[in-house]
Amino acid sequence: MKRKLSNQFLINFLVIFLLTILDTVLAFVLLSFASRLIAGSLAKNQYPASAIIKEDYRQIDASAVVQNGGGVQVVDKDYRVVYSSGLDTIGKDKLTVEEFTTFLTESRSKSYHYDILYQPKGEFWLIVTFPTSVRLDFSLVHNKEAAAGDFMRAGWAIAFVVLIYLLMIALFAFIYSRITAAGITIPLKKLCDGTRLLREGDYSVRVDLRLKNEFAELQNTFNDMAARIEHEISLRKKSEEDRRRLILDISHDLKNPMSSIQGYAELLMRKTGMTEQERNEHLGIILNNSRRANQLLTELFELSQMDSPDFTLKLGRTDICEYIRQICGELVPQLEREGFKYEFDILEESVFVLLDTHRFSRIIQNLANNAMRYNPKGTLVAVSLTIQNDQVVIDFSDDGVGIPAHLTDNIFKPFVRVDDSRNSKTGGSGLGLSIAKKIAEAHGGNLTLHLNEIKGSTFRITIPTI
Repeated sequence: MKRKLSNQFLINFLVIFLLTILDTVLAFVLLSFASRLIAGSLAKNQYPASAIIKEDYRQIDASAVVQNGGGVQVVDKDYRVVYSSGLDTIGKDKLTVEEFTTFLTESRSKSYHYDILYQPKGEFWLIVTFPTSVRLDFSLVHNKEAAAGDFMRAGWAIAFVVLIYLLMIALFAFIYSRITAAGITIPLKKLCDGTRLLREGDYSVRVDLRLKNEFAELQNTFNDMAARIEHEISLRKKSEEDRRRLILDISHDLKNPMSSIQGYAELLMRKTGMTEQERNEHLGIILNNSRRANQLLTELFELSQMDSPDFTLKLGRTDICEYIRQICGELVPQLEREGFKYEFDILEESVFVLLDTHRFSRIIQNLANNAMRYNPKGTLVAVSLTIQNDQVVIDFSDDGVGIPAHLTDNIFKPFVRVDDSRNSKTGGSGLGLSIAKKIAEAHGGNLTLHLNEIKGSTFRITIPTI
């Protein structure tokens, strides 16, 4: 790609070079045409020496020349200036032979135009002088009577100069085209290298062109694209890992109750002479494990429903303070039965929110179940409701064993439990907090964990007021 683009630049500059030469030639032609076009209107051409010369210089009328800014001088055969009117560039009354000869040979001055004519009868030279307006002298003279050798040498010299000139221009065009091409091909090569690495799976690649032109915008776009792809790939990998872990957790949590159900069912079918008490104990184990499996499948279905784009809440205008007081009242018998202390601090005023009362009660119930499941008897469970920045803040706290610090970032993920052994003694599915957090988020709020400084933990529910 670099070679092709560089050659294209070289071709473009060569075309420009040829067009420049053509334009130069046309410029000279146009200047020559313009010179001939205005020649008749110039004062030096309107009043030449031939138009005013007389046999007797005393009869010469120089008034028109003088009025147009020119001058007239007459030099006799003894090189004396016998007449002068208007502009005088000679500045002497008499010239020597050498001075007059020099004047004649250098009469093509850059500043003045001289028209010199000799009058043989009067034996004098008439000099008409005008200041030069603009002069561009370029001429190529060829005389067939010149010596053949001189003509050949002059021709070769001219050809050599033209060739060197063209070679220099071509060299400059080549160097400039390469420099200009490099300013484009080098950034493009870096971008291509970055794209290739990105295609090969290196999503950490970034391009640094150190430019401030359009390539810098392209660089920023590329880097932003690479960063987004890297982020998306990272999320995809994490999602894939979470999916694999979820499948393993589901398999593990279903395997235990299903294996227990299968084992005790086979035992009931094979064992004879079983007492009524033994049979009822085995059936009770089968029933409990069936309930565990059914609860897990139900909560998995509910969690998948919340991840669906079709999931909606049945929202209604609700006095959240009164609603939370009712929920806490329903928790009191359960807390007392399990031997837990309780404390409620709810605002007396009415605060209204949009609430799906059936779904939202799951949050409080799940938090209460976890508090009673993982903490010893005598633990204090506290519920408070305050208003902060147009947000209802519900804190569900306990002063129990608390939650290990290494679980704080993952506690709301499916199948994350405080008991790392994943045994069945606590009876939890590991999905309650995941469901509770999704319900809070569906209400436009959130559910977060705050570890208490001394002991226990606090789950904070936020929901916007209306």
